[in-house]
Amino acid sequence: MSEWLVLTLAMAAACAVVLVIVVLRHRRTATDYDTSETPDVMEYMTMMIGVVYAIVLGLAIAGVWEARSAAQDHVRAEAQALHEVNERVRVYPQEARDRIRDDVRAYVGHVVTTEWDTMKKRGEMTERGDALLARLRNDVTDYEPTTDFQAQAYQPLIDQVALADDARGARADSVGATMPGVVWFGLITGGLVTVGLIFALQIRRTARELILAGLFSALIAFLLFLIWDFDAPYSRGIAATAEPFETLSPNLRD
Repeated sequence: MSEWLVLTLAMAAACAVVLVIVVLRHRRTATDYDTSETPDVMEYMTMMIGVVYAIVLGLAIAGVWEARSAAQDHVRAEAQALHEVNERVRVYPQEARDRIRDDVRAYVGHVVTTEWDTMKKRGEMTERGDALLARLRNDVTDYEPTTDFQAQAYQPLIDQVALADDARGARADSVGATMPGVVWFGLITGGLVTVGLIFALQIRRTARELILAGLFSALIAFLLFLIWDFDAPYSRGIAATAEPFETLSPNLRD
């Protein structure tokens, strides 16, 4: 099922539930009931709860967006480091150069074609990716420079492989969801309480108030969906992509 379809159904369901409750509540209310007598303290508490929940939602959205941006930065750093290895190894003899470039090509191809799908579906890295990066590290480290020019390039190449390894580790750490379960409990409970306060204000069944109640509940549903969509940086609709690998190493894919 498409995520946008899920969003549409969630927003429609939130609107429908609120409208149905308002209509049923109105039908069960006595005709002489004064809906204008809402205690001032109730209005104040409703306003404060709404403000606090809005702050919590804003912080949650900022947190998951920052995590998503950081995940994309990890991918970009890894791709850039591998690109540097592929380019800087040109000073090596052909045999060593081809062997290291083949290692880079095999690793990038595996990440783009295989590991990325594993990250999206299972939320984990692959052992094959670890092995390919280890082979690249070994081939770069084990080479013995024969000229001063090669010796000058040796340490920067090792540094770039270390950067790629570090970025891969950071990518692995950011594969899963970033929001703890207790935070989701608070967000969902807070949303239900905030929407429920509509009824505490004794809303009437006028077209204007029903539309506002429906739009408010749909907005809460949309914001919660947005947080859920950002929560897994590599797995859902608005996710980090493998584009840096494809951009920096267009000829290195299998």
